[in-house]
Amino acid sequence: MATELPFDLTPELAPLSWLIGSWEGQGRLGDGADGTEIFYQRVDFTEHGQPFVEYRAESWLCEEDGTLLRPLTVETGFWQVDRPRRDGDVGPGMVPADIVPAYRSAEDVESLRSEGGSFGITATITHPGSLSELYYGRIKGPQLQLVTDAVLRGSAAGPYERATRIAGLVNGQLFWRWDAAATAEGELEVHASAILDRMPSPAEGRLAPGAERPRCSGSDRPA
Repeated sequence: MATELPFDLTPELAPLSWLIGSWEGQGRLGDGADGTEIFYQRVDFTEHGQPFVEYRAESWLCEEDGTLLRPLTVETGFWQVDRPRRDGDVGPGMVPADIVPAYRSAEDVESLRSEGGSFGITATITHPGSLSELYYGRIKGPQLQLVTDAVLRGSAAGPYERATRIAGLVNGQLFWRWDAAATAEGELEVHASAILDRMPSPAEGRLAPGAERPRCSGSDRPA
């Protein structure tokens, strides 16, 4: 199926377009068993007229009824279609890109699709405590998988060697799961998972005291 642009986006964002916007909902830490801590999360995928989306996820520990307890963490980064670098691309640093982009239409982007119908993607994600991750993966329709290629840990970072992330749309909701291993030889274990609802607009999606929030019950947690 050909890539389509649902609205006026940079062509290279076509495979990622279903993510763009704001999402909110609940999830659980660990394997999601009863007794594990619950968190509330807001995720924003923002486009800036360039071939990447900015990613920001802010999370709070909360009660099962949605009452916020305290801030948990913030992640930030950038996601984009993976392709070879061209001389006219932006960077490094503030070196400007050529005025004429490498891919000018959704049809141009089709050349990046694999025989299996997916696109390669890359994501950089930075955490508090001097931890950064570089992911590579695939996206096919409203489903994606990411695997760490490199993890950078500073002196303030705890044990963390590798991870995988998966996400997808199910009945209009964004389901995601994050597995991680503390050591290079260790098995990947469920780190967190959540189910998020798309917010109508950034203004309407902001957390507010007493606002109704979607909930993640034990029966609809991501597997």
